[in-house]
Amino acid sequence: MKSQQPAQVSRDSALSLWVVLARAFDSVERHSRASIARFGLGATEFGVLEVLYHKGELPVCEVRRRILVESSSTTYVVDKLVDRGLVQRRPSGTDRRVILLELTPRGRKLIGRIFPPHAAVIRHAVGALSARQQAQAVRLLRALGIGAAARLKNPQANEDRRHPNRDLP
Repeated sequence: MKSQQPAQVSRDSALSLWVVLARAFDSVERHSRASIARFGLGATEFGVLEVLYHKGELPVCEVRRRILVESSSTTYVVDKLVDRGLVQRRPSGTDRRVILLELTPRGRKLIGRIFPPHAAVIRHAVGALSARQQAQAVRLLRALGIGAAARLKNPQANEDRRHPNRDLP
């Protein structure tokens, strides 16, 4: 009888990173979605309220860019928030093409009440890492995001080019 040796698995670290990143995001996002659902909001609705709470009045296109959703979704969500009296639209005074969004007093009160417990849920979810590990993850993931975005703009980028953060632990 032949002895079976463990199969040598060739691991592609880039693909492993993608899988681990996706699974980690999913795990943390489940905490986030559960937290947001407690307040009767969807993730995109919460995202609009949160960005306006922290950044103040913004053009619709900037809100869309910051919360990473499609144009049609943003319009639908903003319509719902306007109907609920949480957000208001107004034309820009300098560019007729631009519509600005801002929280209403009711919207500011709501997000001011629900953001602190939501932030605590997120802190708990990522608490599996120490503060130092969290800071390191932020640096690495920021470098990954910037680098991946640059490669979208320049698909011919040399993959062997040394990146300043490549050798971080």
